[in-house]
Amino acid sequence: MLQAATAVFDESGVDAPMRQIALRAGVGVGTVYRHFPQRSDLIVAIVQKEVDACAAAASTLAKKHAPAEALAQWMLRLIDLIATKRGLATALHSGASAYQALPDYFLSRLTPALQTLLDAAVAANAIRRDVDAGEVLLATARLAMPAAEGDTAQARRMVSLLMDGLRFGATASRP
Repeated sequence: MLQAATAVFDESGVDAPMRQIALRAGVGVGTVYRHFPQRSDLIVAIVQKEVDACAAAASTLAKKHAPAEALAQWMLRLIDLIATKRGLATALHSGASAYQALPDYFLSRLTPALQTLLDAAVAANAIRRDVDAGEVLLATARLAMPAAEGDTAQARRMVSLLMDGLRFGATASRP
């Protein structure tokens, strides 16, 4: 249901009829409402699922790539996360109380994931030592904002510049 809702929201906006989501998911509309009594419950579940997947991607990337490359790939993954929220932006920025906990959820799940990638990259002397996971996360999220407006290419270029800044002085900062 979450994949169906994500696709429908992306195509038709967050006000799309629940029956459209049910049809896409291959279930009855009652099933959708049983799991998600309010539209906001469905939107929160979608965002949490995507944030969790982004957090989990950190360990997967760390196993497949050198530390700096894993970090760079994860930051690009974060751009993708923000880009996919484009269809949900109206609801998420509505000020509704249902969404108030999402920023804390975002930070609490993604900061530790990013911290492990930063620690590995620092240990490999691939990035500078004076980095803070919270600051890098917020910087990446802010640089990814063009992706939320449809310009993923610009967001990727901006994050590439941030990675260059993290690499600058890496060898000079080694004690």
